[in-house]
Amino acid sequence: MEKSYRILLAEDEPKLNQIMKEELERKGFQADTALNGKEAEELFSANSYSLIILDVNLPYKNGLTLCKEFREKDKSVPIIILTALGEIHDKVRAFSIGADDYIVKPFYFDELFARINVFIKRSETLTSGDGLLIIDDLVINFQNKVVKRGDTEIILTGKEFSLLTLLCKNRGKVISKKEIMESVWNMNFDTGTNTIEVYISFLRNKIDKPFENKLILTKSGFGYFIKE
Repeated sequence: MEKSYRILLAEDEPKLNQIMKEELERKGFQADTALNGKEAEELFSANSYSLIILDVNLPYKNGLTLCKEFREKDKSVPIIILTALGEIHDKVRAFSIGADDYIVKPFYFDELFARINVFIKRSETLTSGDGLLIIDDLVINFQNKVVKRGDTEIILTGKEFSLLTLLCKNRGKVISKKEIMESVWNMNFDTGTNTIEVYISFLRNKIDKPFENKLILTKSGFGYFIKE
């Protein structure tokens, strides 16, 4: 890894915290670690991070609260939630407050690193993109990752931004759930999950619901598209 990426890791179990730090550094990342919510807050305030990993059950302030606060301050940094809770409502809650991904313990480090690399690569791609993408009154600025409809700025998470970008760059073309999962999540589509439906709903609530002209459409049985 030629460029060094800095990751904030908040995990309250000391042994796992140390193992994860060592594994991250072995992969070439810089890793700042926190054992509680207070330490994580202090590190976030003092540094700029390429990615954040938050355990849910942190002392002083839990990971979901931190996720919400961090997202309000930085709308683009990827945030991965680590938790022992694997129910769908737990995942939906995490996504709704700004998490980009959700990994259930116990997990494989290869899976974690695969997801980290997806976010790092996507951040580089979005940062290096040039110009504006304009559809109707929707404007995506790839330089500063700002999305607007008219004069209204719309705050999106990294995953939401990637999903919107995929749809907009293929405007008029129906994108299947399989294509979305492979492009945005870099994973094979699992028919047993409703992750894509959840994210489409998030996007619609932000992009379409407050506005008269609806842009995100569904072609039943095929997928989703942005109308031209």
